[in-house]
Amino acid sequence: MIDDIQFLDDATRPTAPKLEGLTEEQREPGLHLRMIHDHLRRNMVTLGQLIERASRGAVTHEQVAEETGNLAMVANYRRFGNLCGQHCQIVNTHHSIEDYAIFPGLAQQGPVFKAIADRLRAEHVVVHELLERLVDALNTLIDEPTEARFEETKIVYFALERVLLSHLGYEEDAMGDALGYFGIGV
Repeated sequence: MIDDIQFLDDATRPTAPKLEGLTEEQREPGLHLRMIHDHLRRNMVTLGQLIERASRGAVTHEQVAEETGNLAMVANYRRFGNLCGQHCQIVNTHHSIEDYAIFPGLAQQGPVFKAIADRLRAEHVVVHELLERLVDALNTLIDEPTEARFEETKIVYFALERVLLSHLGYEEDAMGDALGYFGIGV
């Protein structure tokens, strides 16, 4: 299910230099990035809990709808389909903005920041592949809610969770301060 995905080794990530003397105003873009990422982290927790509970038969379709109905992403993105579809759409849009509007500016700040931007783009490819596989697994699960399908879905979900959460933290550390320091924005 995920054996053919080329996972990247976190230990090979380029390290950002420490940027000294940032003002509070310069820190704001990095804090905003963390706020967006915190939203994605909360959504991952919700998705994981629901998949786990559903696989144990501890939640019905109606309970899933009731429990997720008040999530901000559900209210804001109701038109995009199911809960995972909404989350996947948010992550994909977020990464597209970074790939086309943020990373080019970061890469222009020198070789270290170019290496960071290139690495972050490469991680986006892995995250996107896992998002697509999770959507496929969930769609298959809807048609065939067997124990084997739940296990396949959980394997993909937990791989996505591990990769995405690690990626978000690295992104914050590697470019959060740089956004304001260099005046990089959307």
